[in-house]
Amino acid sequence: MAEERLIRKYANRRLYDAHDSRHVTLDDLRKLIAGGQRIKVVDDKSGEDITRSILLQIIASQEQFGTPVLSTQLLEAIIRFYGNPIQQLLTTYLEQSIGTLLRQQRVMQAEMAKALETPMAPIAEMARQNMEMWAKMQASMLSAFSPQGAGPDKNERAEKPEKAEKADKPPRPESGRRRS
Repeated sequence: MAEERLIRKYANRRLYDAHDSRHVTLDDLRKLIAGGQRIKVVDDKSGEDITRSILLQIIASQEQFGTPVLSTQLLEAIIRFYGNPIQQLLTTYLEQSIGTLLRQQRVMQAEMAKALETPMAPIAEMARQNMEMWAKMQASMLSAFSPQGAGPDKNERAEKPEKAEKADKPPRPESGRRRS
């Protein structure tokens, strides 16, 4: 996993990315995290680690848009677990569930990528065969019209009887004279 990126929070509530030497927003941090980057946010004055509160702010801002990940019932259930003897059990369960979901997502993405690549192989093979047949057909047609292609036809004609040659010729038109 990537090394933690240090983010400092100043008294004026601005966040500063020490790695890139620039000020950042909560949305910038969300994008970093979505990209696999780990962050550590510290209060500049006290040096206190405030990563959890910043992560919760990012989650709260994301829950306002579109379809929320955390339903009202889920949030209420989580709140009920605070101070409960099995609070740690919930934490462990959620971490393992999310880990399993992420592993399944990676496997599914790999399978989808494989499935998208595989159908193209038969199509490419069929296209190659079609091109091969087209080239043969073209060569055959061209050889029939070329002078070199007449060679086999001459041999066939030489083998035919004379009557067959006369039958191949169109009849001569009769002249205007009539024989009696």
